Amino acid sequence: MRQIARTKIQITPVAMGCWPIVGITSIDVTREQSLATLNSAFEAGINFFDTAYCYGYQGESEQMIGEVFADKRDQIVIASKGGIHWRDKKQIKDGRPETIKRECEESLQRLGTDRIDLHYLHAPDPKVPLTETAGAFQELLDEGKILSVGVSNFSLDQLKEFSQVIVPNAYQPHYNMLQREIETDRLPWCIENEVSLMVYWPLMKGLLAGKLQRDHEFDPQDGRRKYPMFQGEEWEKNQNFVDELREISSETGHSVAQVVINWTIQRPGITAALCGAKRPEQIIDNAETMTWQLTDAQITRIDQAIKNRGPIISKAAV
Repeated sequence: MRQIARTKIQITPVAMGCWPIVGITSIDVTREQSLATLNSAFEAGINFFDTAYCYGYQGESEQMIGEVFADKRDQIVIASKGGIHWRDKKQIKDGRPETIKRECEESLQRLGTDRIDLHYLHAPDPKVPLTETAGAFQELLDEGKILSVGVSNFSLDQLKEFSQVIVPNAYQPHYNMLQREIETDRLPWCIENEVSLMVYWPLMKGLLAGKLQRDHEFDPQDGRRKYPMFQGEEWEKNQNFVDELREISSETGHSVAQVVINWTIQRPGITAALCGAKRPEQIIDNAETMTWQLTDAQITRIDQAIKNRGPIISKAAV
């Protein structure tokens, strides 16, 4: 178990990311499988579940978590987020204090709980000063409706501005073997200021899981088609990189996905990796990562492979 910075909250280093289970950008998602995936994550040893107000057009992700864990609330840690909602199937950022507080109340109702263990501002709203938004999170904390505060998709300057009111306990950016932008500024800042890093996309939306073959054709409804890393020359370079990971995977006797997640949670400053899943077998495999460790020699080989891959064309989630 690991600790959310400056709290007593204990979490597993592998968390289940609960965006895929709503099926908005993932295909072949059923409610039955989504509920089974949540159950499987818990049974496999994961206690940390990451959701958001906007995960599902009507908050279906939070609702499913509340349904599955109604009798296990004290055995799990729930992270949610506010500040983004849907309008005509488009995401709208809204960081006004009244919105943050209202969405938190709705999230509590959906989850069927009296507190959210870790509550994030999902993304900055350019129309609202971050100090105003941070004030709403301080109020929710004071009221006991949330137990710790997080921010997501922030720049370094935004982290500093939010911290004028309250230093977050956690920061959630994208981070993986190929998207390492935070290492130059935000990661050192988080280590210095005792802020836990909870990273999403450790498998880069499945790219680094080793299951997508070089000739894979994406369904028109598959949201990954819009990301440069799944297109053209970038796709070919990434497939060459994954081939190197497959060799290391074979030597360890563990899946490519486990190798990638294992590398991620061993990085300095990383508290947890959020692993999105929509089927039980995916999250069961991810959870097994917590039972073993890469050797120093294997990590060195991976780092060299990353260096050989070269600069990538990155794109953020929001």
